[in-house]
Amino acid sequence: MARIVLFLSVVVGLFSPAALAAESKTLLVFGDSLSAGYGMTLRQAWPNLLQNRLGNNWRVVNASQSGETTAGGLTRLGATLKQHKPTIVLLELGANDGLRGLPVDAARKNLAAMIEQSQAIGARVALIGVQLPPNFGGPYTTKFAAMYGELARQYKLPPPPFLLEGIADKPALFQADQLHPIPAAQPQLLDNIWPALQQLQVPS
Repeated sequence: MARIVLFLSVVVGLFSPAALAAESKTLLVFGDSLSAGYGMTLRQAWPNLLQNRLGNNWRVVNASQSGETTAGGLTRLGATLKQHKPTIVLLELGANDGLRGLPVDAARKNLAAMIEQSQAIGARVALIGVQLPPNFGGPYTTKFAAMYGELARQYKLPPPPFLLEGIADKPALFQADQLHPIPAAQPQLLDNIWPALQQLQVPS
């Protein structure tokens, strides 16, 4: 009887929620308000839709913060990586650097450091690109947009998707500030980044 009880205890332990969670892989979303669910509930934001699409084999951790710059992200990424030990890191940062007119070279340096930190722990990385309105000036916006592709080639990452592809020219899909997409646009944001995830061997 004691052996039977021990056997059942082991079986129950193997299939407990804690054990199943331990077997799941972690995908870290590390971004700004475009990923943090600004102006909506977290359940409506695209990272939660990603969790629903991936199912129980993956645990999506959304460590995004509204207002985050690449410099701010760099200061907290190390502790976040240590805490969650992600298999995949999605970096969605830079928009606030651009909106504040911060130097593109500094943003690039910060993103490069975050890519290197993530790859150093064995994580696969994808950059999620953002673009600035044309009123920020041609040279600046061109250099800013090119930054993501250049980093992707340098570090052998998937081609960076434009997060707002397909909605950037549709004012009705944005909140009153015309910066943050509404909940109805979140599935499109997820579809925009999905090809990059598949290149990182995330199953469909």
